[in-house]
Amino acid sequence: MKSLFSKLGWLFSKAWWLLDGTRRALMNLFVLLLIVVFVAALLARGPKPLADRTTLVLKLDGNLVEQFSGSPREQLMAQAEGRGVPKQTRLRDVLAALDTAARDDKIAAVLLDVEELQGAGQAGLHEVAAALQRFRKASGKPVLTYADNYSQRGYFLAAQTGEVYLHPMGMVMLEGFGRWRTYYKDALDRLGVTAHVLKVGTYKSFAEPYTATGPSPATQEAEGLVYGELWSGFTGSIEAARKLDAGSIARGIDELPQRLAAVQGDPARLALQARLVDGLKTRDQMRELLIAKGAKDEQSKSFRQVSLADYMAYVKDGGAPSKLQPGLGIVVAEGEIVDGDVGPGRIGGDSTARLIRKAREDDAIKAVVLRVNSPGGSAFASEVIRRELELTRQAGKPVVVSMGDVAASGGYWISMSSDAVIADAGTITGSIGVFGILPTAEGLMDKLSLHTGGVTTTWLAGGYDPRRPLDPRLKAAVQSGIDNIYARFTTLAAQARKSTPEKIDTVAQGRIWTGAQAKERGLVDRIGSFDDAVQAAAKLARLDLKAGEKPRLSYVERDLSRSERLLASLSDTLAPSLLQSLGASLGLEALPAPVAEELSTLKALAKLSAQGHWERAAAVHCLCAAP
Repeated sequence: MKSLFSKLGWLFSKAWWLLDGTRRALMNLFVLLLIVVFVAALLARGPKPLADRTTLVLKLDGNLVEQFSGSPREQLMAQAEGRGVPKQTRLRDVLAALDTAARDDKIAAVLLDVEELQGAGQAGLHEVAAALQRFRKASGKPVLTYADNYSQRGYFLAAQTGEVYLHPMGMVMLEGFGRWRTYYKDALDRLGVTAHVLKVGTYKSFAEPYTATGPSPATQEAEGLVYGELWSGFTGSIEAARKLDAGSIARGIDELPQRLAAVQGDPARLALQARLVDGLKTRDQMRELLIAKGAKDEQSKSFRQVSLADYMAYVKDGGAPSKLQPGLGIVVAEGEIVDGDVGPGRIGGDSTARLIRKAREDDAIKAVVLRVNSPGGSAFASEVIRRELELTRQAGKPVVVSMGDVAASGGYWISMSSDAVIADAGTITGSIGVFGILPTAEGLMDKLSLHTGGVTTTWLAGGYDPRRPLDPRLKAAVQSGIDNIYARFTTLAAQARKSTPEKIDTVAQGRIWTGAQAKERGLVDRIGSFDDAVQAAAKLARLDLKAGEKPRLSYVERDLSRSERLLASLSDTLAPSLLQSLGASLGLEALPAPVAEELSTLKALAKLSAQGHWERAAAVHCLCAAP
């Protein structure tokens, strides 16, 4: 028996040795594979020379953004889980690619692909449209657009190109601007929940869905004026580019049922008849046309092409300014404004202020351009950022604000400490107003037969408890704080615009304006593009530039740690299949989808209020987005 146990022990030890050795060998092989792939990718990073008569395929995927959102780790994990990162196209990449391609002898034509363009505001669309027109004028090269179907945003850009083609079973969708909100008051009443909204500003409508069953007359007035002007400019630009009669798009929408019936319900024929497109082509016919415009790629049996992502390797990077070649620092402020530190895609009071301070302390940066694309958010975080810009100006470095699609409420607040504010005509700005929400659920407690009780030394201890009715004294105190923040907002705006708080109040009250309307009311200095803001900053900084020379630009961004740089390299170089296999082996789970903006803001404000942070819970946020 003893001998049997001895043999079994020997067999078990050998089996364990074999299993452990196999595990180590497989792990070493896996690590070695990662190293080989990584090194091979690094060695192959240099771009191959482009062949003659190549077509640049300008595919605008997802949202047109000022900066990519998400950290390298988040992007890598998303790829590892097989769910991919949200599709985004960076605006500055599109502009740089077009400007470079205009001078590139290897590029024979540009194909604009807007099939997957999902989100873009008016300012971004205007920037791309201007770049397309600039390309055509400078190079004389053809610019074509093709799509199975055109969305409203996509068609706006397509109209700026020389040739617009549509699939014979496709359509051009032009529907107008506007939106429908969901109003929660009746539902909250049934639940026994009351959203106590404290605000300053007749037109401040962010919290309206929680207190009403429909839009107020003030909201309809303000949004009607803004949408009307934006739609007029939008259709006018298309009609001018396509050489259509003024008002033809509006008439086409009004007469759509009759016109569509006249072509037997064929929307592609209708688009051709209305001169919205130049021709109807199947995909193979379009491929043949592009081969004729450029050259045939024998390997792919299609036209010779280079994607936007691949072509960026040929675009010269201006690089950071040096002491010998001083330049401008660009700080991008995109997304909702929140307290503390956040990554790209949102504006953190601390993290964005740190970037501004970094630009101020860099001797090579002689002026700062703040590119704002934000509906606002935290009043406290907005003030932290504004103060940092104020210190930058006091240090002798000019600050120029370039407003993108939206620079409203907190987005306007952070724009006030500047030497010049330049907005696009289609920018949505203003919304100078403040609000706070204190939800209580005493009605729900009654329905559930739940009760609260306790002892406090003062009425303010536990003064805000969502389970109990809102104490009128607390409501008055919070309202006083919000009134104070509004007074500060209008006073700062008056100082910035060389006006008075009383005059600012007449165009404030939470009301939104287009960039053009804001210019008429003295809220911005002039209408222009991002490049106009760059030129204005260079002039204020007195940079010694030769005729036609552009200043060197340095995008001031958070420094990546070693691990983040490694992850960024891995996400660019590792094969998607390998990442997916890695994700499966780790058992990673998809993150939950983000909550709707209205509900998430309500939750955040309730959380802050419950912690007693009533003043910081005051928000300068506009429930607005560029159509």
